[in-house]
Amino acid sequence: MASPITQAMKQIAEEKNISYESVLETVESALAAAFRKDFGNKNQNIRVEFDSEKYDGQTGGIRVFDVKEVVEDMELPEDYFERFEASYATKKREDGRPSRVTIVSEQAPVDGVVVEDEFKFKPKTMIMLSDARDIKADAALAEEIRVELTVPAAFGRMAAQTAKQIILQKIREAEREVIFSDFKGREGELMNVTVQRREGRLVIIDFGRTSGIMVPEDQIEFERYDRGKRMKVILREVVMTTKGPEIRLSRTSPQLVVGLFTQEIPEIANGVVEIKAIEREAGSRTKIAVTTNDPAIDPIGSCIGQRGTRIQMINRELGGEKVDVIEWSDNPARFIQEALKPAPVIKVHLDEAEHLAHAHVAPDQLSLAIGKGGQNVRLAAKLTGWRITIVKEGGEAVADSEKGEFVAPVVPSEEGSVSESEVENLTPKA
Repeated sequence: MASPITQAMKQIAEEKNISYESVLETVESALAAAFRKDFGNKNQNIRVEFDSEKYDGQTGGIRVFDVKEVVEDMELPEDYFERFEASYATKKREDGRPSRVTIVSEQAPVDGVVVEDEFKFKPKTMIMLSDARDIKADAALAEEIRVELTVPAAFGRMAAQTAKQIILQKIREAEREVIFSDFKGREGELMNVTVQRREGRLVIIDFGRTSGIMVPEDQIEFERYDRGKRMKVILREVVMTTKGPEIRLSRTSPQLVVGLFTQEIPEIANGVVEIKAIEREAGSRTKIAVTTNDPAIDPIGSCIGQRGTRIQMINRELGGEKVDVIEWSDNPARFIQEALKPAPVIKVHLDEAEHLAHAHVAPDQLSLAIGKGGQNVRLAAKLTGWRITIVKEGGEAVADSEKGEFVAPVVPSEEGSVSESEVENLTPKA
């Protein structure tokens, strides 16, 4: 039967969802720190091996070693160790440990910059070959020499407190690493979540052992995120911060629409229909281009579903956002024509040198081709990668997807055409 301390360590590992080996390593690190505090010296590189089955509450089960790497013999200045110690004490990181062991040279600064020379020998972690062979006759360069040390007495109260703090800190770090690794591999995944609460402009999502957040730019404008609301989100990014892993979720990412299409449409899930491009203005409109290599499959019909059932489910999940499903084509003119739907395009003229497309539409279809606030032509341009100019058939250019303004005066209102005031209301956003 396992000893009580082994059982306790296994219980911690299970509760924190970390490996038993991580807990054991944490305990060994804490014991090393406790030994260093009570019995060690500055030139010892302490490592501890702990056998929980042999632990007797005092020193049993603990083996302590001073571990050093064998390096070549070298001549050192007489005051080397004094200079080393001074340098060691001044070079500190935020956690209090030395960032690197350096010493300032005695030569004068060059252009106000002090020259630093790195030590080649570090007595805490290195041992010269001749000294190593006094301990082990066949010692070789780069070998690790382990000298076992005795534990003269039980650890004191301060050392025990130090060990406790290290154990708590390292278990928290191990738990954070496990959470980070678990969620990092799920970036881009569609998830069903429940809103836990709001903190200012942040939306907090509970995952049990951790939480995810939606920052304002990942929230759809005018969408309410009340406590307890269930919804689908995309796991956009996982980053490690000083406070632990931060799981960033999104409702505005185009990948959310891709995830919904993959979930709702079997032909996309099994690869028969492929999503080639997508552009989205979250909460308002999305254009998605699909294609298939199977001539017996209608890619658009597969996405729409019988009587629109499939696309309606996606629309509902997106809060009524419009989704235009178009057929992708490797012919730029054809693709641009499809991308401007639902507006019928009479013809498309391509200017390869300027990477500019002139889309000709009937006068009564100008507002549809441009879209509210220029949204339709803007999304079509992003989807196809071409700058698009809307041209009134038989007239001049009306709107430009890149300039965000109308490039020619519009003929006053006539029956079946767009009036000048209506056109101003349709000016694309910059």
